[in-house]
Amino acid sequence: MANDTLETLFESYTGQQLSERTELPTSGSHRRYFRLKGGNISIVGVIGTSLEENRAFVAISRHFKEKGLNVPTVLAVSEDGMSYIQEDLGEKMLFDLIAQGRESGFYNSYESNLLCRTMEHLPKIQFKGADGLDWNVCYPQKEFDARMVDFDLNYFKYCFLKATGLEFNEGRLQDDFERLKAELLKDNDNTFLYRDFQARNVIIRDGEPYFIDYQGGRRGPIYYDVASFIWQARARYPEELKEELIRTYLRSLRSFMPVDEEHFRERLRLFVLFRTLQVLGAYGFRGYFEKKPHFLASVPYALDNLRSLLRTPFSDYPYLNSILTELTTMPQFYEIAVDKRLEVHIYSFAYKKGIPADNTGNGGGYVFDCRSINNPGKYEHYRQFNGNDPEVIKFLEDDGEVLVFLESVYKLVDAHVKRFIERKFTHLQVCFGCTGGQHRSVFCAERLASHLAGRYNVKVKITHRELNIEKAL
Repeated sequence: MANDTLETLFESYTGQQLSERTELPTSGSHRRYFRLKGGNISIVGVIGTSLEENRAFVAISRHFKEKGLNVPTVLAVSEDGMSYIQEDLGEKMLFDLIAQGRESGFYNSYESNLLCRTMEHLPKIQFKGADGLDWNVCYPQKEFDARMVDFDLNYFKYCFLKATGLEFNEGRLQDDFERLKAELLKDNDNTFLYRDFQARNVIIRDGEPYFIDYQGGRRGPIYYDVASFIWQARARYPEELKEELIRTYLRSLRSFMPVDEEHFRERLRLFVLFRTLQVLGAYGFRGYFEKKPHFLASVPYALDNLRSLLRTPFSDYPYLNSILTELTTMPQFYEIAVDKRLEVHIYSFAYKKGIPADNTGNGGGYVFDCRSINNPGKYEHYRQFNGNDPEVIKFLEDDGEVLVFLESVYKLVDAHVKRFIERKFTHLQVCFGCTGGQHRSVFCAERLASHLAGRYNVKVKITHRELNIEKAL
């Protein structure tokens, strides 16, 4: 029995009697993971379903450990190779630690920092991990090659595209697949391709990222893992955060190779397309064929990535581009892909120019008069600044009146937002007015926006009318 094997491995390695065994959740894998405890010792036991896959994980782990990479130590392996025990890195999965950002679409500084720390490590895995690695241990393939590209493109075609019912010319699509494959295979350096580099496979321990589930890795181009991580379908990273993660990766990458940033971004875009197609294939297989509905629930997020990519057409693959465009507009996906979250539109304005109109037809919300708050604009020094500037922020915070004012605002708006979410309303307008629409109203609008974005899964849009500034959180 495999469970008995884990118990034997645990007791033989630790010298302690196994007192607690807890099976850990998995997503798409058939492997089984257990947290094993005895005395004051906790380790992780793994029961695999493929001997070759287990051998790959053990061999790659030991090689990575020799290279000083943040991976678990493999402690012992069963005689038949089907089970092993490894270091317990803890329970702080990056995926869980960034849940607030994923659900709200707004990633705070703590979450952004964790993501950047993870991207800093990726070039180390790709280059140090590849140095001296025997590629023959990799499973199921030792390198990114034409066969892998064919597998993934066919995965998309047969497990997702055909399952949608969309009619297409298979010959013309295959022609574009062949052109895409040839382009993808132009980059195949001697670097490690993680294959499933994503937040579920990162554990945070003592503030540092540690990496797991790389047993499907192989020799391949650096772009694939960057695309996998930054364009994770359900992550919903804002464009600004995606850009920050790319820049972080490039800074780290320059320690290992010279970088032509324009070339890098061109190649990355191609691999984002390829990875998105592979992910849709996986979702289709797990959802349509294995009947796991939570995978189908992720399809709209992958299609959102595809829509963004297609804003700049892939002119070298015209038929593929047209099919993908049609796919993203299919009613069965469009209905569930529409973001129906409540949008709170927050304005700052000057009373002398009138209260902002509500063009949604909803007509609900608030207009708050900030003119009772001490006005920095009456002092010459502050007239050149606005409510986004540190000088004005410090003035208002030190004075304190605005903070008391906002506490009352939060109570009113919070109650409204909660009820609107419950009733599935889609729009709420909140306006802050002052004399010039420059200082107090701008400060209040920004504070309310941050407050709501941090608390609720809502869209927040800010318009500073008199400053001609419009943005979304």
